[in-house]
Amino acid sequence: MTPDTLIALFGILLAATWTPGPNNLMLASSGATFGFRATIPHIAGVALGFGFMLFSVALGMGEVFERAPVLHDVLKWVGAALLLWVAWRIANTKSPGEPGARTKPFNFAQAAAFQWINPKGWAMCVALVGQFMQGDHLVFTAAILALVSIVSGISSATGWAVFGSFIQRWLKSPARLKVFNLSMAGIIVAGVVFVLWSGIGG
Repeated sequence: MTPDTLIALFGILLAATWTPGPNNLMLASSGATFGFRATIPHIAGVALGFGFMLFSVALGMGEVFERAPVLHDVLKWVGAALLLWVAWRIANTKSPGEPGARTKPFNFAQAAAFQWINPKGWAMCVALVGQFMQGDHLVFTAAILALVSIVSGISSATGWAVFGSFIQRWLKSPARLKVFNLSMAGIIVAGVVFVLWSGIGG
């Protein structure tokens, strides 16, 4: 994986993991309701759970690509479409709303398991595998995808937990919410354009 490709991967993952979604809303609520220390297992579960999920999906898809290379091109374009759809949803995200009514924060296992039923997580896995997995060095590439996702996941999960109540109030301002969402969506679109224009994985 080249430095330019790695930068594109970081940009897409940072934008995707920092924008409001099921994980981030729950982390913000947990941080605001139970405090940062109590939310640490939830943070670890989100970051490591999604990293393991991405690694598993990447290896499975990589084996398929070796047997049927044409499927890689198909998934690459499907992944690009999914990423653009995610960007569109982000650009049009409404206010996160009020904190949830949970009586205790998620533990590590609950947070990790949630990744497998999170639609945004599945969309990102399919999209990232389609864009960045190549026919050789499958384990190495899958490990890089997982590692980058864990780093970006820890940064975003920690940020949403620590600044949960502040961010929730900030996002209630329509103008600030629009600027934030458009900026994050723009980073994703720019990453998709770079990947398709440079022919990465083609």
